[in-house]
Amino acid sequence: MSEPITKLTAANLAALLCARICHDLVSPVGALGAALEVFDDDDNLDMRDDAMELIKLSAGQASAKLQFLRLAFGAGGSAPSVIASDELKKLSLGVYGDGKANINWELAHDGIDKTAARILLNLMMLAVMSVPRGGEITVTSDQTDDQTSIKIVCEGLKARLDPSVPATLAGAAPEVGFDGRNIQPFYTGMIARECGGKATAQIDGEIVTFLAQLPHNDTPDISR
Repeated sequence: MSEPITKLTAANLAALLCARICHDLVSPVGALGAALEVFDDDDNLDMRDDAMELIKLSAGQASAKLQFLRLAFGAGGSAPSVIASDELKKLSLGVYGDGKANINWELAHDGIDKTAARILLNLMMLAVMSVPRGGEITVTSDQTDDQTSIKIVCEGLKARLDPSVPATLAGAAPEVGFDGRNIQPFYTGMIARECGGKATAQIDGEIVTFLAQLPHNDTPDISR
């Protein structure tokens, strides 16, 4: 017998997702503020070149994260109903391309619908966290007339999968309660269920696998 699906009010879900977005942006925005303070202090003239480099780096990081999160958590603005594979690769590498893990992008088709794209980006967030010491992350997908499947395989030293991730993907509430971090896998599973599919995660040794199976149907995209 399957576990009951946890339901959150719209207000609680929105608040928790906002907390997650703020968590992801606080580092580059905080670095921007620290760098700008250097220009307000005449005693730091010799540090201004370094501060300018930090401003450029932090602004780029903040911009990349905003573009990524805009599609992963939001409507993606005027983004089309089908998102190009190259765009998803660009968004992912913009945020995680300089990290410890090497990302192998092996999508065999040119694009996927917006709902599947949002799930892919959310699974990418979980994938990067599963190999904190670096390794290989391989992203693949397959489309048939009936379904889109997304698979992300993560292999690396000390690869890990928080036990709350498979549970929250399946719709269970975490034992410690929801917060800005664990709301993200719950949200990922929720999107998958709303289109009649599911998202799962499992670990085998030092290999973590994320899988989403999403049937093609006429369910409207709630982000539009």
